[in-house]
Amino acid sequence: MKHLIVTLALFSAPALADTALEERDALFEVLQSTEDAQIAGAAQRAIWESWREAPDADAQALFDLAMQRMAVFDNAGAVEVLDELILYAPDFTEGWNQRAFAYFRMQEYEKSLADIESTLQRTPRHFGALSGRFQILMAQGRARLAQKTLREAVRVNPWLTERRMLVPEPAE
Repeated sequence: MKHLIVTLALFSAPALADTALEERDALFEVLQSTEDAQIAGAAQRAIWESWREAPDADAQALFDLAMQRMAVFDNAGAVEVLDELILYAPDFTEGWNQRAFAYFRMQEYEKSLADIESTLQRTPRHFGALSGRFQILMAQGRARLAQKTLREAVRVNPWLTERRMLVPEPAE
């Protein structure tokens, strides 16, 4: 069984095009069930890769250009490209999520939160978006709501790096 999980986590990303939802569900199951950090890391990377697969070549080209701009911290330039991508492919979740991240870097928190909401409407288990919401709420001094968001994110992905920032509730 462990061999099957390792194989799934390490090698399923290329096969995601055929049965993306089923494969992603299996990767989320791996995150929930494994006690091995390497397996969890591989599952997380495969999930991210699947999220970053645009619906067609034109959308992928826009997404890749936006990521190039993000890599050199041209956040405003990335937002321009992501605006175009979102108009072209509004159901491509990662366009919304990456624009939220660009806005976060620009400290435009309300715009970022709006795009995080759009991300989560399309992909409720997007642990990157949940993590981003947590970070913004903390930056805004909204610690109680931030902790609630972080608990939700850790329920989705118990291997989330930010899990160490959880504050025990009084009942815990």
